[in-house]
Amino acid sequence: MSKNELTASTGGYLSLSEFGTDAFAQELDGLEGGFERIKIPSAGSTVFEVPGDDPTQPDAVKEFSAVILYHHPLYAYYKSKYTGGNQPPDCGSLDGVTGIGDPGGSCQQCPYNQFGSGENGSKACKNRRRIYVLREGEIFPMLLSLPTGSLKEFSRYIKRLLSKGKKSGSVVTKFSLKKATNSGGISYSQAQFTLDRPLTAQELPLIEQLAQQVKVYSQMADFTPEPGDTPMVDAETGEVIEPLQ
Repeated sequence: MSKNELTASTGGYLSLSEFGTDAFAQELDGLEGGFERIKIPSAGSTVFEVPGDDPTQPDAVKEFSAVILYHHPLYAYYKSKYTGGNQPPDCGSLDGVTGIGDPGGSCQQCPYNQFGSGENGSKACKNRRRIYVLREGEIFPMLLSLPTGSLKEFSRYIKRLLSKGKKSGSVVTKFSLKKATNSGGISYSQAQFTLDRPLTAQELPLIEQLAQQVKVYSQMADFTPEPGDTPMVDAETGEVIEPLQ
């Protein structure tokens, strides 16, 4: 596969019928959890880093199409400034409703989840969203973690789909990036979402079955970030700027 483009399978998602979600569960039984990650770059780059056959050389992809199998909030609050590594936050939430840890409780009412509670007017609790996606011609999903500054675009896209009577798991979505600049002149990479095509009647039940499996596995995940997963964020947009040193 080229590092600069993604070639979609002409078979769509019908290959899932040959593999089956039972085999998906059996292969993962007893193995460590986690999904390979599609990374959004910093500083306004418009190229995703997508895991390829060589783990040391990710593919550089300007856009890709995939089904959104499942998505959920990811909130993380650190009492002390996060400096990298994989230590879990003091309080975290995988549903954006209830925080687990210190202080815990209602995310909506938490003072650390309000603008102005963090540095330079930001939230002390960092809000992101995890999206589990499956590209055509593949069997195992990947994880895309959206920074705060891309959440409005994602919300607009979901609402557009709902206005047409469609759910995110019933269509193929095209993902791309655009360079944006905040009021302070800092450039960042903002995710964009457009409808590629609806799933066929044959594909939809296969995707729905796999989505249920992914939802179960996502609930087994914890809040511990992988190295580089929680970098410094811009106070206004929440977008990635650079890793903390």
